[in-house]
Amino acid sequence: MSDTIDTTKFMGLESELSSLSSARFSVIPVPYEKTTSYVKGTGKGPAAVVEASSQVELWDEETGEETWLLGIHTAKAVDCRGSESAAFEKIQAAAESAAAAKPIPFFIGGEHSISQALIPPFLKKHPKLSVLHFDAHADLRPEYEGSTRNHACAMYPVSRVCPVVQVGIRSIGGEEKDFVNSGRVKTFPAHASRDNRKLVRDVLRSLGKDVYLTIDVDGFDPSVMPATGTPQPGGFSWYDALDLFRAVCREKNVVGVDVVEVCPMKGSVLTEFNAAKLIYRLMGYLASK
Repeated sequence: MSDTIDTTKFMGLESELSSLSSARFSVIPVPYEKTTSYVKGTGKGPAAVVEASSQVELWDEETGEETWLLGIHTAKAVDCRGSESAAFEKIQAAAESAAAAKPIPFFIGGEHSISQALIPPFLKKHPKLSVLHFDAHADLRPEYEGSTRNHACAMYPVSRVCPVVQVGIRSIGGEEKDFVNSGRVKTFPAHASRDNRKLVRDVLRSLGKDVYLTIDVDGFDPSVMPATGTPQPGGFSWYDALDLFRAVCREKNVVGVDVVEVCPMKGSVLTEFNAAKLIYRLMGYLASK
């Protein structure tokens, strides 16, 4: 590798190590932000995470591997300008292309509502797909602040047609409480799921073989991921979350991942760096199956 690091490419990889045709993984920035209801700035999250990734060590101290050697392609950011409908059409088109391609895709948001557009192409390809939803919020509102595509509604549409397993949940609105642990939704509230070994076993039993993983960074304790738009007390520690993700990546067929709601905070790069390291670690887990 050269001494010059390209901070627009995930892990700063040179082009010969990031071509789509040969890569094992792809990274697709989705800087969508239209319905944030508290702290603004998630639209800047994808670029910040990609830039921070250039500071993540290429040798992974847990897996003992240099996952980057398998190839990581960084796509051009999805153009999220225009109306809500126009942006969602472009996001879903990007997801359709990613679902049809060979690399395992990692979408970086942007607000969590993008999952509504990202998941359907994978469900079409994998009819028995289940979704692991890692989040502080249930995100099961049918509508919020006049929009069905609000970040607070991220999981509602998919929960009507696909099994959704929720972990880390510690904020549930009155209008969504009837959807929790109902129908296709299995929810593990954080206050009742503090035995992490048992939680991992229960989650694995609740998921099907094919899994899409959607990770809102506020599912972590704020000490791990402080820069996010709607923080909540409590949440997963770094290592408890990794125990869960490691088990899912190794025992299930993970077909796609999104990591959303990084909201860069002035004077701190902790969240974007940790999100980048998380993505690289997940790639390592998937590579070592």
